[in-house]
Amino acid sequence: MTAMPVLYLSHGAPPLIDHATWPAELAAWSAELPRPRAILIVSAHWESAPITLGATSTVPLVYDFTGFAPHYYEQRYPAPGAPELAARVRDLLGGAVADAPERGLDHGAYVPLSQMFPAADIPVLQLSIPTLDPRDLMKLGRSLAPLRAEGVLIVGSGFFTHNLRAITADDHTVHSFTAEFDDWGRRAIDDRDIDALLDFEHTAPAPRLAHPRTEHFAPLFLALGAGADDLDSLRTVIDGYWFGMARRSVQIG
Repeated sequence: MTAMPVLYLSHGAPPLIDHATWPAELAAWSAELPRPRAILIVSAHWESAPITLGATSTVPLVYDFTGFAPHYYEQRYPAPGAPELAARVRDLLGGAVADAPERGLDHGAYVPLSQMFPAADIPVLQLSIPTLDPRDLMKLGRSLAPLRAEGVLIVGSGFFTHNLRAITADDHTVHSFTAEFDDWGRRAIDDRDIDALLDFEHTAPAPRLAHPRTEHFAPLFLALGAGADDLDSLRTVIDGYWFGMARRSVQIG
């Protein structure tokens, strides 16, 4: 079996499903991918150490947001659980891997997946982010890389920039520090400059304005590790902005 690609995507808040173009871009992206046997997703919205696995059966979604219209709390994504994948992840990681059997998919997982795989017929397992250290996350991704040859799509879900105090009125108004960070990221991705990406706190312009906390950038490093054997294929698939935040999303393989 050909190794599955690895993705890092900017996932958007629940209103992404009503965006004029973004859902179609995600759908077009998934249409070009091989059909996964299962999906392993890491979301910026679940930080937990030790590494923790979400529900391996279908349980209610986690509506981890407030202040949105009622219909966003009615969205469903009843993807099958992935107990076999959970067992394989435990084998690959060894050591202590915790379980959270009642924790459903959060919006960093189900919002993009609902646009990419709307039938909800592919087993999905969510893995927590155990650390924000870029190199430790890349090492974790390398440990998970064998799953690619087993038909598993590994997805890191975050946001390429994420400063909620810098949200703008529309998709066309962007703060200069966001545009500069995004342009730096574009060039690093085009050049496959993994060292610059890993050391973004020193190599990127205004990193702490683009990311006051780094949890939304962190899934990129796990994706880089999982795709370490194919980094010459690293490329941007989606770019642009959403209310002033860069939604750059990339594929490896």
